[in-house]
Amino acid sequence: MKYRILILLLIILFEGIVNIHQAKGQNQTWREYLEQLAEEEMDGATIENMYEELAFLESNPINLNAVTRDELQRFPLFSIDQALAVADFLDKNRPVYTVYELRNVAALDYATIERVLPFFYVGEVADQKRETFDQIIKNGKNEIQNRFDKTLTQRAGYGHFSDSILARYPNRKYLGEDFHTSLKYSFTYKDKIQFGIVGEKDAGEPFLKTGYPKGYDHYGFHLIVRDIGLLKTLALGDYRLSFGQGLVLNNDFMISKSGTSNTVIRNTIKPKRHFSTAENGFFRGAAATIGIKNITITAFYSNKRIDATLSEEGSITSFKTDGYHRVPLDMEKKKNTREEVTGMNINYRNNRFQIGINGLYHRFNRMYNPVLRNYNAYYLRDSINANGSIDYSYRFYRFVFAGETAISRNGAVATTNALEWKPTMPHIGSVSLLYRNYSKAYQALYANAFSESSRVQNEEGLYIGSTFYPFPRISLTMFADVIRFPRIRYNVDKPSSALDVYAMASYSFSKNAIFDIRYKIKRKEKNTAYPDEKTTTVLPYITHKVRLRYANTFKNRWNMRTTVDMNMHQIKYFPKEYGYMISQNIGYRCNDKLTGDFFAGYFHTDTYNTRVYSYERNILNTFYMPSFYGKGIRLALSARFAIVKNLTFSVKGGFTQYSNKDVIGSGTEQINGNSRTDIYTYLRWKF
Repeated sequence: MKYRILILLLIILFEGIVNIHQAKGQNQTWREYLEQLAEEEMDGATIENMYEELAFLESNPINLNAVTRDELQRFPLFSIDQALAVADFLDKNRPVYTVYELRNVAALDYATIERVLPFFYVGEVADQKRETFDQIIKNGKNEIQNRFDKTLTQRAGYGHFSDSILARYPNRKYLGEDFHTSLKYSFTYKDKIQFGIVGEKDAGEPFLKTGYPKGYDHYGFHLIVRDIGLLKTLALGDYRLSFGQGLVLNNDFMISKSGTSNTVIRNTIKPKRHFSTAENGFFRGAAATIGIKNITITAFYSNKRIDATLSEEGSITSFKTDGYHRVPLDMEKKKNTREEVTGMNINYRNNRFQIGINGLYHRFNRMYNPVLRNYNAYYLRDSINANGSIDYSYRFYRFVFAGETAISRNGAVATTNALEWKPTMPHIGSVSLLYRNYSKAYQALYANAFSESSRVQNEEGLYIGSTFYPFPRISLTMFADVIRFPRIRYNVDKPSSALDVYAMASYSFSKNAIFDIRYKIKRKEKNTAYPDEKTTTVLPYITHKVRLRYANTFKNRWNMRTTVDMNMHQIKYFPKEYGYMISQNIGYRCNDKLTGDFFAGYFHTDTYNTRVYSYERNILNTFYMPSFYGKGIRLALSARFAIVKNLTFSVKGGFTQYSNKDVIGSGTEQINGNSRTDIYTYLRWKF
């Protein structure tokens, strides 16, 4: 079986190479850019939030002759330097007559320009007339989205259990039905008004059952209003924010280490809607931003219930963030804790200089007291916490310097500082340098800054990245990150270090035919037990990842993408472990009426350490980045139909079969067999 798949993939690859010169020009879209980020193993919720926001902006393009600096700075695909450079260019050259005049902005490389074109247009500056409520309702856009997913293969949590078994083991059976569903409604008026409601239940959660009358497990609501006099933004309901470089607050999406080198500098983000089905990582309450000349002030308050694991004394030992409420134990943890967060940002900006003052106060209605371990001795143990910081940036010539220095309530300090350079030399796109030093005792529960660890704590590192164009058809992106952890960490019982190196080279046969090679190496340390010893010792381990990819789009609306992934993992003194995956994607695009994708892959890995990730094009507004380990095949087929104008239906089927397993998963998710089949559907109606 596997040899047939290998032969098929090689044939398809050969046919693609033969037809290179038949392809028509097509540039990388923002959707393909997000696919690339997803393949860097970014968090799925982050990617979906990015997609949601960019899809909205694409349907509401911005007039270059009327766009403000504020709008450019919150545009997700611009770095702070690029946003300000575009603003400077427009101030000097308005009115512009075509969006292609953006090519005259030196800070924008060709790839960025091509990605952002769908979000802008050139038009006349209309008179700023205040529209009536009836006009807003008439001219606004409505949208309803419904998603339904189901695993067709039986899982243990949905099996039949006797009353006596459930009396002893109540968490063996899910409380709800074997499907995931969500419903979203949104109303938008230009970029001025955004209103939305979300309802969602995960597979296994009860839906309209006796004892659960609320229907969906999770509900969300938001209202965003912009540009009313001095009031720049008003947010009610669910929203996200980011201050400075993220040392105090960042629950907006963030691109950290990736295949681009100009993403290390962040920017203060004014309140944005939270329209995702993610049940954590957002605020619920009110936020407002006012602007007076060069000063903006943002203040917010959030009050919501969250999931937590409690001790016998009623203290919080850990937070439950997966959003699942499928068994009685989950229900015990559901919304049993109240969290209040309030904060403020005061920001001053002129053409080149910016400085901000940030403050945040955090309170729970019960004590946060995780079980004491050596690695968490400096974690927060209190019901309250506070953080303050100063963030700053300065632009001069082709350099951008930016940073933030923060302090937590216990007096611990964290700082990060970065320098970006966009030289005039034709073969260098950009160079980025970032240094961070986060104290072992720094405590900030909503911090999300550039880091190797999941916590902004106990880390010192130096990052350097650059993009080169050595030849007309070749681009090269690389970075190196050297990290030191001054104190012990989880599963590392001594101070340790890490090294993260990335390099990707791309060769363009034409505008639509490209070959990539990516290499990643990561060296870290962890507790390791020798096979013949009961004690553990800290040993270094190293992981190598190589990806080869060829992609092409043909004249007849077909496209193809062939990918080879190879991994190697080794702990010092232990044997090497290997893994690989060969995959093929074939797609068809018939304008917006019909699109389809077929994915086939064969994987073979020695252990979980050499698991492979493979991005699959999923149904509309969703991303799917599964991991595979063991031996087997993965098949997926998806399609999107425009039933009538403004009514779209998407469907996808996925099948995974293992040749070395008789059981998949464990616990309530266990499948007694070697295969799994899933189906996903999505219905969107615009009116």
